[in-house]
Amino acid sequence: MQNFGCRATQSDGAELERQFASRGLTAAENAAQADVVVLNTCTVTAAADKDARAAVRRVHRENPAAKIVVTGCYAQRAPEEIAGLQGVSAVVGNSHKHRLAELVMPTPIAQHFVPLTALSAPDIFVSDIFAHTELLAAPVFESDLSHSERTRPNLKIQDGCDNRCSFCVIPYVRGESRSLPLARVLAEVNALVAHGYREVVLSGINLGRWGRDFGKAYRFENLIRTILAETALEKLRLSSIEPMDWTDELIELVAGSPRIAKHVHAPLQSGADRVLRAMHRKYRPWHYTERIRKARAAMPSAAIGADVMVGFPGETDELFDESRAFIQSLPFTYLHVFTYSPRPGTPAADMPQQVPENAKRERNRILRELAAEKGRSFRASFVGREVEAITLARGANDWTEALTDNYLKLRLAGAHAANQWLRARVEAVTGDGLRGAQRIPHML
Repeated sequence: MQNFGCRATQSDGAELERQFASRGLTAAENAAQADVVVLNTCTVTAAADKDARAAVRRVHRENPAAKIVVTGCYAQRAPEEIAGLQGVSAVVGNSHKHRLAELVMPTPIAQHFVPLTALSAPDIFVSDIFAHTELLAAPVFESDLSHSERTRPNLKIQDGCDNRCSFCVIPYVRGESRSLPLARVLAEVNALVAHGYREVVLSGINLGRWGRDFGKAYRFENLIRTILAETALEKLRLSSIEPMDWTDELIELVAGSPRIAKHVHAPLQSGADRVLRAMHRKYRPWHYTERIRKARAAMPSAAIGADVMVGFPGETDELFDESRAFIQSLPFTYLHVFTYSPRPGTPAADMPQQVPENAKRERNRILRELAAEKGRSFRASFVGREVEAITLARGANDWTEALTDNYLKLRLAGAHAANQWLRARVEAVTGDGLRGAQRIPHML
């Protein structure tokens, strides 16, 4: 199994692994040893498509006998294109992902990694129909944490998107917004806690819209409160939430609970008003500023990040400078910088004034350097202070990888078991994180 792209795709991948496990297979060490290789793809950029095609070629070259199954967003968008790649045995779109193992393995097997009957070459399972029952929530495996060493599982509680940003293909490949029912969310969180997980990351394509398809009584803030009240989860982390869904109520809730990670990710895309309008984004720069400054005032030590796009059609040098200055003015601690690439079928793909590739690359470089500068300054502010962190994997002899509550990488002195919350004193800034030593064992 190889997953590409966002947290939602990673979460889907965990559920796909469980589907195959229920039919008698276990995960191989690598693609060269597998009978079935599943590539769970992304299609948000042309580069994502290219990566998926390269993976197909690599797997087929290394393991010609393997049955290659391509699923995910690229499979939903361009199934015939993928089916034409040598070595592909089946293409299963998001519309059928919930039945993937059943479709490619109609008969369960009793042993691990026995030879499989050849699939027709290739089978394609794609439709434009998405239903609530098809949302994959990635339930936990029936195994204890010590076997997997995974400490921060993604729980996808929402899929699809009702926005129609002019550059984005995701609504076409994941369908309309739909939510995992509250009772199911609670059951999944409690199952994860029972299996020893101490931090869970809530994810979705448009996470802040959770529950809107159930009626007015369901809101994301209510879900968070219910998780805190009805589960014993030690730490809840929220993944990307659209800026206008960072309501005053949600900011206060995250700021006020020690059980919620101090981490705000609010996609920006551009700091230039004219570009935002052309993107069909539903906020203006002043709206975004208000949300981010309220979050910073409520959580002085929080990580604050954003997705930013460069090279959108019509983004002149002046508009890019406007966006860069806007980003400079806000208290970001990191950025995910993307270069615009036309997605077939989206309005932006047919817009005039497409930006030259060399200009896109230069703008990407400028924003990445700005993000690095902001990140270094933020990390430096923690030297000499104590932070809360969870160990991510069993450490080597002299250090252990960890992640702080506020989303900073921490290289921790000494060997520590995975999945332990502790407090550490920060001693220095590293190239991409912090270095520190444990101070006081910490139980939440």
